[in-house]
Amino acid sequence: MKQKVYMLVVLGLMVLQGFAQTTPAVTVYREFKPATIHLADGRLLKVSLANIFLKNSSLLYKNGVETKEANLKTLTQVDFEDRSYFKIDTLLAYQVDTIGHDALYCAQKIDFVAWRQMVANNSVLSSLDWGDMIGYTYAELSDEQDLHFPIINLYFFRLDGKFVLAHERHLKRVLNKEKRRLMEAVMIDKKFSWTDEHSLLTLLKTIQ
Repeated sequence: MKQKVYMLVVLGLMVLQGFAQTTPAVTVYREFKPATIHLADGRLLKVSLANIFLKNSSLLYKNGVETKEANLKTLTQVDFEDRSYFKIDTLLAYQVDTIGHDALYCAQKIDFVAWRQMVANNSVLSSLDWGDMIGYTYAELSDEQDLHFPIINLYFFRLDGKFVLAHERHLKRVLNKEKRRLMEAVMIDKKFSWTDEHSLLTLLKTIQ
């Protein structure tokens, strides 16, 4: 069964080699690593093997031989050695940078629109279950050169203690008239992009 699933993964991921931003695994880290989980009740829980699942930007952890997905309602933050992830609605997003008391965050997810297009063109993959795939780490697939999933980055601002999606429509709902004018002044720059971290940090600094 494992060999069958592996071959399906190989077949499917080879189709995705043309996408600009891709990843060779269904998790952020190549291997599961230690993490400290901040629970909603204020307690800290240390786990020896954890990862970020790119299916839905959630937390995975090892419990014995089983890989489980954590209930995000029970936690607020996850600290890895290199970065911290914060719960934003139903996602875990890492902090890109701070500007004063405000900050920019990024949640990474597999681009399911592109994935479904691939599946539609390769019906043999329609039976592939994500539960099977979380058992495959980067290390297990690293011998294949063109195994990649398409990835999208979702950016969020923390403004005055509240999270808002980094998008014109969402920002207009929370900004006053003067700050909307400042936002529009930044947006007219030809180099500005809602998917460019430098652009978003410049915007965040401007609308503070």
